[in-house]
Amino acid sequence: MLDTRNFDIPRFLAQLPLFSSLDPEHLDRLAGGCQMRRFARGDMVLRVGDPCDAFHVVVVGQVKLFMLSPAGQEKVIELIPQGGSFAEALMFLGKPCVVNAQALADSLLLSVQRAAVIEEIGRDDRFALRMLAGLSRRLHGLVRDVQAYALQSGVQRVIGYLLRDQEPDEGCAGLVTVSLPVSKVTVASRLSLTPEYFSRVLRELELAALIEVDGRDIRIPDVRRLATYQA
Repeated sequence: MLDTRNFDIPRFLAQLPLFSSLDPEHLDRLAGGCQMRRFARGDMVLRVGDPCDAFHVVVVGQVKLFMLSPAGQEKVIELIPQGGSFAEALMFLGKPCVVNAQALADSLLLSVQRAAVIEEIGRDDRFALRMLAGLSRRLHGLVRDVQAYALQSGVQRVIGYLLRDQEPDEGCAGLVTVSLPVSKVTVASRLSLTPEYFSRVLRELELAALIEVDGRDIRIPDVRRLATYQA
């Protein structure tokens, strides 16, 4: 895990798109309102009902945002990778947290306090626009997810997930390997599928010679063929 004793918070913030427009003076001020926090794999970062007076950036590791049904079933809302952030909208609302956040690996998070963010928004219009752009991207992603769940079959959702970083019209020659960043159970929940159905779709695609499954590694011989597959 990263040694935080000499960690340069202003320099780290400057590398993030959200803060890249700020000058050194603003970054130093914002860093004063930040806190480094470590979480072991499985630790809860936030729980439903917790106060939300900061947003968080994943410096190292990965975080899962999820909700629980009254029956205890888990629905994964989003997987936050290294360099990603979460809880910005909740921080601005000033209301208790409405989702759970859990570390999926040993993680280091940078928490940016609401008071520091509000102060910088008042000082720099560009920062306010960056915050709005980030919130808009998050909203767009959630709308896209709702559209997929409502309009796409389970097979289409799985294919879309496997090809999320691929361009079917470019660079399709040769083998592409997709490594699932989390367990198949977690990916299934993220796609609003049962683990059994997710596994069944993978088997169907494998029988059609569209993918080869090896644990969490999924090899795709031909991206274009997989993208145009009709179940």
